[in-house]
Amino acid sequence: MELIMPILVVALIIILGSVKQINEYERGVKFTLGKFSGIMKPGWNLVFPIFQSYKKVDIRTRTVDVPEQEAITKDNVSVRINAVLYYKIFDASKALIAVENFNFAVSQLAQTTMRNAVGSVSLDELLSEREKISEEICKIVDKATDPWGIKVENVELKDISLPEEMKRVIAKVAEAEREKMAVITKAQGEVEASKNLAKAAETMSTVPGALHLRTLSTINDVSSDQSNTLIFCIPIEVLSAFQGADLSKLANTTKAIATKKKSE
Repeated sequence: MELIMPILVVALIIILGSVKQINEYERGVKFTLGKFSGIMKPGWNLVFPIFQSYKKVDIRTRTVDVPEQEAITKDNVSVRINAVLYYKIFDASKALIAVENFNFAVSQLAQTTMRNAVGSVSLDELLSEREKISEEICKIVDKATDPWGIKVENVELKDISLPEEMKRVIAKVAEAEREKMAVITKAQGEVEASKNLAKAAETMSTVPGALHLRTLSTINDVSSDQSNTLIFCIPIEVLSAFQGADLSKLANTTKAIATKKKSE
């Protein structure tokens, strides 16, 4: 009985020391005598010392900040570009067994792939189709990391830095494009204005009295300021309005108006 109690105590200590807890966001990779023997699920698991060992692997989505890289585009423009990559582990055993340091390996692979992707497109495509290039990088890296038990979820190009001389060239091109659009818009406006003027001239020449109304409207606009002195040449068409009119009556009316203004 005296021998059984120490043995039980030692056995209890060994069992308690063999209980390992795996959290919900982790997976445990168990090795028995140095060989892979299974995946430990979340909860309590037994790992017998000396004979067995284990390593925890976090299966949550990880973020890799891809350092800024210098690359040359298809049209020989030097740019500096950086990105951020999101991935998660779907097979913890492969992530430990197939590659030594999966986080470092993913970062190096993303850098190489990013440089190759930039080199296959022109500068205009790089600036205008950033999302498309990001998707292409994501597909390439995801395919390459499948044997490592890693799923690449997304790649985002964060910043594209251009040389100063290239920035000046792009600014000049943008300015020239804006000037081009301004000239085109002005020309289109002049075309529309000329069409409207032609239509107005046609209306005045064909509709009786239209020219008289336009003449009176012009006189009214100019005479709004009393300091203006107006010398107006009456078109021949305006004189036709007086045809058949009682000129003596018109003269008396004009004289009466002049007398009234003088008295005032």
